[in-house]
Amino acid sequence: MFTGIIQAVGRVAAVESRGNDARLRIDSDSLPLADARPGDSIAVNGVCLTAIEFAGQSFTADVSAETLSCTTLGKHKIGAAVNLEPALLPTTRLGGHLVSGHVDGVGRLLESRPDGRSQRLRFELPAALAKYVAAKGSICVDGISLTVNAVEANRFDVNIVPHTLASTTLAALRPGDEVNIEVDLLARYLERLRSGDGDQPTSGITPDFLKRTGFIA
Repeated sequence: MFTGIIQAVGRVAAVESRGNDARLRIDSDSLPLADARPGDSIAVNGVCLTAIEFAGQSFTADVSAETLSCTTLGKHKIGAAVNLEPALLPTTRLGGHLVSGHVDGVGRLLESRPDGRSQRLRFELPAALAKYVAAKGSICVDGISLTVNAVEANRFDVNIVPHTLASTTLAALRPGDEVNIEVDLLARYLERLRSGDGDQPTSGITPDFLKRTGFIA
């Protein structure tokens, strides 16, 4: 599990094709790796990867064919900047929101414009994910925990404060660039509980139940 609070920006140092899979080496001068061990989880642009080898300020991880097909990792070239976060500890401050590192889909930046001292970004995400996004809710974009400011169909806006712009890869995004999207974990599980295994809602949690208990209007 992660928090979506980026701890360092690294660079793709090597990409090695292994059949349908790939092996990545990531370099970072500032990611804390002193106590890291093989088998540890590190989120790379929001994708949970298992580090298999460490050397100085770099680590190596395998990326499966499934992950390559569902995220942007397969499109990164050598030298590409990536957001990094090690897995949270029981003592970690939960400054963002609970993030699994399991990407739900690939979105696209539509617009970036100044908004006071912040930057307002508008993203488009796959239509199937739109129901999980709510104004003032949380969403993870390239591993970054963000608060949704506005939602319209399958588009949403976020405001990026100067610190986040300076500490992540968001400042380098241009309209048309693709990003990894992970929707809010609780929204995803609530949808599953509500819908059940088939087309009929489960007997326990239904729209009527949620209205009666004050969860929805």
